[in-house]
Amino acid sequence: MTASNLPLVAITMGDAAGTGPEIITKSLALPELRAVCRPVVVGDAATMTRALTFTGVNLVIRPIRNIAEAADDPGRIDVLDLANIDLAKLQLGRVDPMAGKAAYEYIKRATELALAGEVGAIVTSAINKEALNQAGYRFDGHTGLLAYLCNAPGATMMLAAENLRVSHVSTHVPLRVAIERVKPERIIKVLQLTHDAVRQLGIEQPRLAVAGLNPHAGEHGLFGDEEEKFITPAIVEAKRLGMTVTGPHPGDTVFFRALQGEFDAVVAMFHDQGHVAVKMLGIWRGVNITLGLPIVRTSVEHGTNFDMAGTGKSDPRSLNEAIKLAATMAARRSPPARP
Repeated sequence: MTASNLPLVAITMGDAAGTGPEIITKSLALPELRAVCRPVVVGDAATMTRALTFTGVNLVIRPIRNIAEAADDPGRIDVLDLANIDLAKLQLGRVDPMAGKAAYEYIKRATELALAGEVGAIVTSAINKEALNQAGYRFDGHTGLLAYLCNAPGATMMLAAENLRVSHVSTHVPLRVAIERVKPERIIKVLQLTHDAVRQLGIEQPRLAVAGLNPHAGEHGLFGDEEEKFITPAIVEAKRLGMTVTGPHPGDTVFFRALQGEFDAVVAMFHDQGHVAVKMLGIWRGVNITLGLPIVRTSVEHGTNFDMAGTGKSDPRSLNEAIKLAATMAARRSPPARP
């Protein structure tokens, strides 16, 4: 594939008070990433220029005003410059509504570009939920925000690290609400999204496993009946729809079995059930993929790391993997229809 045919990937800068800008400079200095996509940062050019002084990366920031100006030059980082950070007022490592507002604007612009088919995928750097909310944007994080921007209320997240891929029936809700959401229609929807996403990653016939909600997957009703009432019927219907699905499997063993190669993905019933499994492999190696959107979106699987902001020591491995996955998924899908 020639450079001109590589997917154009928009990388949002994230919270300017965190390590996102620094990590981006490190990632975009790697030839292996430039070999799979044409990256452009949606952010603030002045903040990105300062990040280079922290990391010592030998690249040049080039502000652009239009995505059509983005070019493939390994010696520079093109930044679609929204010019929305006042560096004189920004304090690194602190919650700042200015940074929260700016982060929202990066995500919104990148999403608009993806919906219009002007970029093949978006990759998001970490945001701070408190800063986002202080700026007036009442979202629980990227997934809810992107679902709103894309009018895709059924969106959910998949975490991926090495060959372990885990999607979720529910995410940022109280545990009581998560239990209430374990219903056949939702489980089937997540299975469909997971099946399609894994195919997009290059596995034509995904083997999906479904985790139980209760200990030992309920032990035939001994420890709860949600498996028999809700989860098993969803699995039966998914099989009828042509998917390869097994379960419900005990949550204490199914992720290990997937890591060993028995399954291509696991559907977890709630946030911590799936997140703990993936993050045990190393938080810097995981990638967050949003399922159920009309666009491709991946993200780092860590936060803003305020305590390391400005040190130049932030670890780019999660962003590296997120960019690679986004490029792979973008290359294997058709762009959304233009409105």
